Parts: sequence; C-alpha cells; structure tokens
Amino acid sequence: MTTLSKTQPSPASEPHVLQFQAVKTARAFEEIANQIRAELADGRLRVGSRLPAERALALQFGVSRNTLREALRSLEHAGLIRLQKGASGGAFISEGSGDAISTSLMDLYHVGTITPDQLTEARIWLEGVIVREACRRATPEDIQALQKNVDDAADATRKGDFQHRSEINLDFHRKLAAMTANPIIVIVMDGLLNVLANFIQTIGEYDNTFVPPSRKRFLKHLAAGDADAAVAEMEASLKRVQRNYLSRAAASSGSKKPD
Repeated sequence: MTTLSKTQPSPASEPHVLQFQAVKTARAFEEIANQIRAELADGRLRVGSRLPAERALALQFGVSRNTLREALRSLEHAGLIRLQKGASGGAFISEGSGDAISTSLMDLYHVGTITPDQLTEARIWLEGVIVREACRRATPEDIQALQKNVDDAADATRKGDFQHRSEINLDFHRKLAAMTANPIIVIVMDGLLNVLANFIQTIGEYDNTFVPPSRKRFLKHLAAGDADAAVAEMEASLKRVQRNYLSRAAASSGSKKPD
C-alpha cells in the first residue's frame, strides 16, 4: 500500500480543488481518463491522492456510474490508480507500474510482431548496459543475493521442478536490472522477461545444464568489477540459451500431429 510522505497533501483535502468538465463524446470513458491524466500531469493529483467519491465524479463528468467505472478500470489497468474497497476505499493515484508496457509487448509477441530472435537481440543489448552498471554498483549484498538465486535454481533442478527453475532463472535478470536503480530499465527488462516466460511455458522443458557454470563465471567477473568479461559471459550465455529455445521449439512443433 502506498503511504503519503509529509510533503504530500492530505487525500481528504484534494478532491475539493479538482474541477472536471462534463464529457460529451461517444467514448466518454476515454475523455474521463484523459482529464484525470491531465490533473496528474499538472501536479494537482499526486501519488497517494484520493479521487472524489464515485457519485461526485459521475456528477462532475455528467456520466453514468458504469461509464465512470469503465474509465477508472482503464486507469487501473494502466497502473495509474488503484481501486480499494471498504469504508476507507476509493480510487487512489498509485506509484505506477510497467504492467501496460509488459502487456503491450506480450500482445506484439502473440501477433508475431516480435520474434524470439528479436527478443534475444533486445535482451543482449539491454543486458549489456545492465551488466556494466551492475559491475559499477554491485555491493556484497547484491552478489550474495545473486548467488542465492543460483543456489535456489540448482535446488529446483535437483527436484525436477522445471517451472520453478525457470522462474528463478528469470528472476536472476530482474535482480540485475534492479541493481541499475533505474525504473525505466527495470520496467523494460521486466516486460521482455514476461514475454520470454510465456515462450518458455509454450516450449516446455529444455537443456540448461550449461547455465550454472556460466552464472558462476559471471558472478566472479561481477564481483571483480570486470565489466567486459561479465558482458561477454552474459552475451555468450544468452545466445546459447536462445539456440536451445529455438531447437526445443522446433522439436515441440514437429512432434505435434495434425488432427
């Protein structure tokens, strides 16, 4: 739950200064969402701000509650607000998330606009930047967290838990991205990894016996701050993973018999 800082206005006092205009278009929910976005852009709404009650908002916009709810749901899906139930509930401005970007990338992948090769290429470019920054910023605690991730992946492999192993391996890259302390990098990487997770789930289990030794070498380079060696190790690993993905995907496709 988002908490308000001392410098932020009280949620209870803000709704009185918001002046929304009645909407007259056929797609009223879009105009409602745009007006709320404008209030956010102008600084009249900030993280933690509470929107006026549903009835009051519907009256201001001159729309039904159903239309208003459609607008609020669209903003919730975009990560701009959170809807909270209960006596102290309502619509609150959230800190935002990359869910909309992740969803868009997933949709582009599903319709074929993004291919597995392009996904790997983008990852290699982005991870190169991430790894170099991680080498500069890594703390002993960061290295320890990554090592624990590698150990957890090995444990999942011993247990034959492919799904959990995949989740842990992808989380390794999320942890690296977080080390940049750049939310844009984190959001974009998370979107790419979500697409990859979907692809992995589709193709099923694949050989990654080379990954643990690669991670061990990578962590050694990271701890030493050797960015060039760390980037080279990561790139080689990603390319090999991609070859295994495509090989597994081809085998999986070929094994399917027509109806």
